[in-house]
Formats: sequence, structure tokens, C-alpha cells
Amino acid sequence: MDLEQDLSAVGDPARGGRHPLPSLQAWCATLGRFGISPQSVVRIFDDAGGGLFAARAWWMLRAVGHENVQVIAQEEVVEAWVSARSEARPCADYPASQWTLPTLSIDEVKLRAQDPEWRLLDARAAARFRGDVEHLDPVAGHIPGALSMPWQQHRDLDLARESFASLLGETPSTRSIVSCGSGVTACFLALQMHRLELGMPTLYVGSWSEWCRQP
Repeated sequence: MDLEQDLSAVGDPARGGRHPLPSLQAWCATLGRFGISPQSVVRIFDDAGGGLFAARAWWMLRAVGHENVQVIAQEEVVEAWVSARSEARPCADYPASQWTLPTLSIDEVKLRAQDPEWRLLDARAAARFRGDVEHLDPVAGHIPGALSMPWQQHRDLDLARESFASLLGETPSTRSIVSCGSGVTACFLALQMHRLELGMPTLYVGSWSEWCRQP
């Protein structure tokens, strides 16, 4: 799968970020093109331990109700799957009528980012969060009220568990928001929360790429 062509739509970064979700219809057609039906066992990997696009694909599959999907990161397991892979056999479009995982609009994030009963986690590298560097978006910095939790430093589950405990405290997943630059690596934080049985947070798809382009 390709991040730009399969896992994102084309749009205005100021209204949805650099990687907005495709329409539900387009995503269901993509799944059918890859031969994925509700009965499929899906294993996803990328070359960065899951954070570059695999977690986004995992989130999008879970968001249409597909439960038998897993991100694999161990190199030896990935190599075995690559050697055994075969060409996809297209099938009918995936039968889904709605996205089932929670997302927030920029206006909703504005309200919740400053609410002490909510937590907003930013998955970008710490230097980008601080505003020291920014090579993808026109303005450096972070959403006011956000907390830094760089995804690349939290691929270890034990470390992720400690950071979630520290940053979220008693805040439940229903009041937890994950963001990043454009709603891609944020899905890795959602994946780690799921692995740790902490529940599924809300995804801010537009993330910093949308936020920083506002007046």
C-alpha cells in the first residue's frame, strides 16, 4: 500500500492536513483491490517498525470494523512474510457503512486541548514538538496544551507503558487524543495503547499540518 495513493486523500492541507483520510467508499474499494474481505487475516509491516504507514493502515482497517489485523515489527518475521507473499487477488469492495473509530475536527481539538480532563499527545520528534526544526510544514511548534510523546522512542512497550502512565494519569482513552504532523505516526500511539489494553484514543487526523496553517 502507498501512503499517498491508498491511505490518504488529496485535499487542502489547511482543511484536513497533509494526509486526510480517503472517503469511506474509496477505502473500501482499496481493500477490495488488495483482496481484503471481512474474513481476511491481515498482517501489516513497513521498514520503520510500524510507525511510518503500517499503524495508519491498521487504524484504518480497525476503523471499518476489521479485527483480524496485526502490525508485525520483528525483522525475521517480516522477512518470512515477504518471502511467502503472493499477488493480491481482488475481491468485492469491503462492506462497511461508516468509520467506527473516533476522530476530532480542528474546532473540537481547540476546545479539548485546553481542557484539564483531556490529554493531547503529539507523536512527532521532540525537536519538531519544541519548534527547533520543521521540514514539512510552514510553521514550527505544537498545539497549545499538547504533550510530547515521540513515537520512535516508544516502540518498546514497557517504555510506552511508563510514558502513558505519566502523561495520561487517570485520563481514560475516551478523553485521550493522538496527533502528529499529519495523522500518520499518531496511529502508532493508538496502536501501542491498544497493545497495552488501554483502549482506543481519538485521532486528530489533521494534526499539526492543519493546525499550523490557520490564521
